[in-house]
Amino acid sequence: MAEREIGVGVVGYGLGGRVFHAPFVSAVPGLKLVSIMTSKADETEKAYPSVRISSSIEDLLADKSIELVVVSSPNETHFDLASRALNAGKHVVIDKPFAATSQQSRQLADLAKNKGLHVVPFHNRRWDGDFLTIRKILADGSLGRVVTFESHFDRFRPTPRENTWKEAGNPANGMLFDLGPHLVDQVLSVFGAPEAITASVRSDRDQTEIEDAFDITLHYPGKNSKGLLAHCRTSYLACINAPRFLVHGTHGSFIKYGLDPQEPALVGGAKVPTMGAPHVWLEEKESAWGKLAVAPVLSDPTMLVEKVIKTEPGDYRGFYANVRDAILGKAPLTVTPEDGYRVIKLLELARESSDKRCTLKIDF
Repeated sequence: MAEREIGVGVVGYGLGGRVFHAPFVSAVPGLKLVSIMTSKADETEKAYPSVRISSSIEDLLADKSIELVVVSSPNETHFDLASRALNAGKHVVIDKPFAATSQQSRQLADLAKNKGLHVVPFHNRRWDGDFLTIRKILADGSLGRVVTFESHFDRFRPTPRENTWKEAGNPANGMLFDLGPHLVDQVLSVFGAPEAITASVRSDRDQTEIEDAFDITLHYPGKNSKGLLAHCRTSYLACINAPRFLVHGTHGSFIKYGLDPQEPALVGGAKVPTMGAPHVWLEEKESAWGKLAVAPVLSDPTMLVEKVIKTEPGDYRGFYANVRDAILGKAPLTVTPEDGYRVIKLLELARESSDKRCTLKIDF
C-alpha cells in the first residue's frame, strides 16, 4: 500500500514562500503543496497553477487535506498564526524567527506537545553547503582543538528599503531576528549550549528603524580554561564581505568566502528537481571553495600544507524530507522546538548583554 501524501499549506508568498518553501515542498516526495495564502494571486497562480489560492488563514485551516502549515509571514505574526494552526490540528513549520520572544517560543512548543503535533523552526541553513563542509572538517579533526569559530552573514544596504515590513521598527524585525537565528542555530547545532554570551547589537546606518548590525560571542568552557569562542557577526554596511566562515584550531585554520548558492539560483529562476533525481541539485563553483591550512609538524609551524576543500552540496530539500519523516513517525526531528526556543533566548540575551555592556551567564 502506497504511503500517504502529506498536504501542505504555505502562509505567505514573499521571498520566503516563493524561494525557500514552495519550491522545496514541491520537490520532496510525500509532500503535496495544496494551498498558498497570499495577496499575490496572479504571480502565485502562474508559478503553481494547480495549487489553490487561499485568501485568509481561516480558509486555509479549514482545508482538511492540509496536514502541515508553513508560516512564512511577517515576523510579528508568527506566534498568532502558528498557534491557530496548531489549535486547528495542523503540524507547523515556522520561518525564522521561531517567535518574537522566548516565552512565545516555549508556549508554541508546549502547545504542540499537548496536541501531539510537531512545530518546527525553519533553520534551513543547517543544510547550507558551506556549513555542511564545516561540520565535516570539524568531525575529521583536521584543525585539532578548535579555539575560535567565526561566522559572518553580511550585506550592503546603506539606506533602508522602502515599502517592506522588514525595515519597520518592531522588536521582532531587524538583523538580530532575521539573520541571527541562522548563525546562532548553526553554532548551537555543532557545539551545543554555551556558558556565557557577550554581544553588541546596533543600528549603524545613518537612517534606520531596525537593528542593522550585531556581534555576538558565545563562550564555551574547556579543560584548563582553554575553551572556545564562537563569533556570529552581521552588518548592513559591509561593502567588502568578510569570510563566511573562519575557524582556527591548534593544528590549522579553515577559511571560506561566499554564501550558499541555493537562494541566488532560485531568485534567478532555477527550478528545484524532485528529490532523488538527481540527488545533488546544485554544486558550488570551484572558485568559491574554501581553503584549509594545517601544520603536519607542530614544532615547525612554518611548514604548512594548504589545500582547497570542495564544498559539500547544500540541499534544503533535506529539511522538508526530515519534517515529512517526523510526521510519518519514521524519524525524529532534526530541528526541534527546543532548538527554536534556545535560539530566541540567546538573541534576547544578546540584546540584554549589549544594553548592559557586559557578559551574561546562560541558563536555559
